[in-house]
Amino acid sequence: MTKQQFELLKSAAKGKIQKPFAALIVDSPWIPGYAGLDALEYFLEPDKWLRANLEMVERFPEVVFLSGFWVEYGMAIEPSAFGSKVSWWKDHPPSANPMMKDISEVHDMSVPLPQNDGLMPLALHLQRWVQKQIQPLGYSTRMVSARGPLALATHLRGVTGFLTDIMIEPEDSKRLLDLCTETVIRWLQAQAENVPDCEGIMVLDDIPGMLSPSMYEEFAHPYLSRIFDAFPGMLKIYHNDANIEPFAERLAESGFDILNFSFNFDTAEAFERIGDKVTLLGNVAPLSVLARGTAAEVKECAEYCLNATGGRIILSAGGGVSSGTPAENIDALVQAAEDWRIP
Repeated sequence: MTKQQFELLKSAAKGKIQKPFAALIVDSPWIPGYAGLDALEYFLEPDKWLRANLEMVERFPEVVFLSGFWVEYGMAIEPSAFGSKVSWWKDHPPSANPMMKDISEVHDMSVPLPQNDGLMPLALHLQRWVQKQIQPLGYSTRMVSARGPLALATHLRGVTGFLTDIMIEPEDSKRLLDLCTETVIRWLQAQAENVPDCEGIMVLDDIPGMLSPSMYEEFAHPYLSRIFDAFPGMLKIYHNDANIEPFAERLAESGFDILNFSFNFDTAEAFERIGDKVTLLGNVAPLSVLARGTAAEVKECAEYCLNATGGRIILSAGGGVSSGTPAENIDALVQAAEDWRIP
């Protein structure tokens, strides 16, 4: 990300979007295929990883990519630090396998050390290497990312297991969430200290969207808020493309600045309910439209989002960029931002 692009994000976070622009969450489901690499080449050969990321930002200079030169190993980094088995594949990102057979095991667990445990030190080492390569080219890692506390808990326990646990073993479930929250904070801090230009964080956690409003209040809001509160003065982006509609107003009070949300949550309704609290990032359907639709369909959807918000939205997918998304559809998103005028 360039300094100018980050300044655009900061202005948008304050509700000051002078002119519409596009920003996309891109990571290993999309970049390797776009660059003609298999997943193992992308993850394990740094020169190819760097070339793929540079080709992307040079091909789409108008797009703000989030988090930008993102060092990630699919969903595996945070669970691996606890000892989760990681399975690697050629055709998609690695997967972390649940390691907890029972929620009571949380009493024997502790917060991992980012400098020593799992894939974290490998990612930190690659981040430092990346900075030396991209800074002479005018880029820098200005934002670091982590999976959120509920996402991490479900990777350790399994989605079904965790959602069952919060119903029948709420205290141990909160103990696990405390552990995961502290892990996320320490992981973000370690990355922020690792890259001198860091001014923002992005937290990705869809699991709160599986909860009722009362369960969200008890098992999600305090933990998300604790993370965002731990980074005063930084730009904060939150991604959740599950069902946040039942508690959108309360979610918007957890301390982030920009929300990437599901395309199933109508843009006009989202803007009416929370557009004065946070800046919206969306809301083109990532698979059916951005990946599989025509350029005309992408532009039509983008124009709806702009009209519904009076241009007070950062154009994006309603989620991360899906595998196989064609370049011409990203071009259409950029063109929609360029062409839009206040009706």
